[in-house]
Amino acid sequence: MCVAFPGKVVEIKENNMAIVEISGVRREVNLGLLDNVNVGDYVISHVGFAIHKVDKKEAEESLKILEELLKEENDLS
Repeated sequence: MCVAFPGKVVEIKENNMAIVEISGVRREVNLGLLDNVNVGDYVISHVGFAIHKVDKKEAEESLKILEELLKEENDLS
């Protein structure tokens, strides 16, 4: 099973590439599988490809859950 969280597109580069940020971590992903992705949009990526565009509200809810999980993990350490 794979758990995916939305990343915010913070930069669009040449050749359908973009920089996506999730909780402060930035990764380069290929946008070639999606249409009309802009800076500020949220996408789900898998193995370096953006595979699904996510509504901002849904993305923010998912990221809130991720932050809570990370906080709980840190509290247990």
